Amino acid sequence: MKSLIAVTATAALLVLGASSAANAKGCIKGAVVGGVAGHYAGHHGVLGAAAGCLYGRHHAKEQEKQRQQQSQMNGQGKL
Repeated sequence: MKSLIAVTATAALLVLGASSAANAKGCIKGAVVGGVAGHYAGHHGVLGAAAGCLYGRHHAKEQEKQRQQQSQMNGQGKL
C-alpha cells in the first residue's frame, strides 16, 4: 500500500512540473482541499491531494474553455 501511495505522489509531482500556470493553480487548490478531505476520511491525505490535483486541473481547463468561448461570442478574441 505504501508503494502505491509513493507512486501516486511521484506521478502527481511529475504532472505538476509539466503543467502550465493555469493548470498548476487549479492543481494546487484541488490538492489542498483533497489532502485535507483525505486526511479526515481515513488518513489518506496523499491520495486525496493527488485526486484533488487532477480534479482541480480539469476544472481550470473547463473554465478556460468557457472564457474563450464567451470572448469569441463577444467578438473580443485574444490576439
